[in-house]
Amino acid sequence: MTTMAWGALIITVLVASSALVTGNSEGDALYALCRSLNDPDNVLQSWDPNLVNPCTWFHITCNQDNRVTRLDLGNSKLSGHLVPELGKLEHLQYLELYKNTIQGPIPAEIGNLKNLISLDLYNNNISGSIPPTLGKLKSLVFLRLNDNKLTGRIPRELTGISSLKVMDVSNNDLCGTIPTTGPFEHIPLNNFENNPRLEGPELLGLASYDTNCS
Repeated sequence: MTTMAWGALIITVLVASSALVTGNSEGDALYALCRSLNDPDNVLQSWDPNLVNPCTWFHITCNQDNRVTRLDLGNSKLSGHLVPELGKLEHLQYLELYKNTIQGPIPAEIGNLKNLISLDLYNNNISGSIPPTLGKLKSLVFLRLNDNKLTGRIPRELTGISSLKVMDVSNNDLCGTIPTTGPFEHIPLNNFENNPRLEGPELLGLASYDTNCS
């Protein structure tokens, strides 16, 4: 075999190995989520950790490079909790887990999903605070966290997401004041309603950010 042919073979093997590692990494992250969820209707039965990559699993969409871009498990009767491994799905654009009974906090690692366009966790039993790390999601357009059990303040880091068009945190137990800068200039107030401890829009320089959060 010529030197050129050997070189081509080595490159092919390296590319294949890279794809295998990538697929396994994303598959491992998704399987960690699978293990943390209760699935009475077996909607995750196709999630086989022995496959090279998860692109053949139901409820998963991949791009042409076999990278996971969409996870859609909305309205699937799932319970359990989210896992920090979700932050390893670096090409993910849509994370759809709405209308389940998922509990526990939103992992801070979701802030690593730099390509995320839509984060839909509404209508669950998610608790804890909204992670400030979500402010790193500079491609985010849709953030729907309504109808959960979230507490704490609305992170001011979210005001730096210029792409954010839709945000709904109604029907939680948030506190403090509502931001008014950046994308919050255009978000209607009814997207914040039914948070008994959440004050009205902040008056910069006048209202205390920590209002009602003790």
